[in-house]
Amino acid sequence: MTGVEFTNLAVSGAQTRDVVERQLPVGLALRPDVVSVVVGVNDTLRCTFDIQAVAARLDTVYGAFAEQGAVLLTACLPDPGGSLGLPGALARPLARRQRAVDAVVHALSERYGAVHLHASEGAWTTDRAMWSADRLHPGERGHRQLALRFHSLLAEAGLATGPAPSPEPEFPAPTASASLWWLATAGTGWVARRCTDLLPQLLTLAADEMRHRARGTSARLDLRTSASVSAALAALSAQERRPDAA
Repeated sequence: MTGVEFTNLAVSGAQTRDVVERQLPVGLALRPDVVSVVVGVNDTLRCTFDIQAVAARLDTVYGAFAEQGAVLLTACLPDPGGSLGLPGALARPLARRQRAVDAVVHALSERYGAVHLHASEGAWTTDRAMWSADRLHPGERGHRQLALRFHSLLAEAGLATGPAPSPEPEFPAPTASASLWWLATAGTGWVARRCTDLLPQLLTLAADEMRHRARGTSARLDLRTSASVSAALAALSAQERRPDAA
């Protein structure tokens, strides 16, 4: 195939708001044949997390590209608490948030006929060789694994005819000393920002988690999350049915 162009609009730390406000207009102007929209983890790491707002933004982005006729690629992702190796009481609230985002992505992917990759589970999520030093972003091997799996889905749909990408990295993996250097430099800034933004709220969520576990009522937290997801999707459906909806 000739004349293929690839544009990467991804920005480290971007949330769904950034995708809607900054990346979507640029992406639509490019009129892509295939567009990958994989976002949501950074939203779960903010004290402003709101699944209804996340759902509305994803619906806006998916709908806009689908209206242009682009093939939409989406993915559900592992929870960040597990990736970071946080203690259970801290990890579980983040896992619950990520499950909420993934549930919304699943539902909207079906609505817009997206090519959807189930990337939230499997051996790759716990294989350190797949991840970068920050443990939140895939390294080269991890990105290649995702590309390989997306290629398989596209081939099954008759949308990819070329050879599959190689799973083997082109560049050597970062050394242990390089990873430690990242953690000691850029990593400390990342941790400081998250501590300022998320940690106070996360500690409150963890305390609530422990209270419910002590009482044997943890299921209520899961039910609360499920209800929030249902409400977010119902709000989108109600807006779609409105005669004056754009």
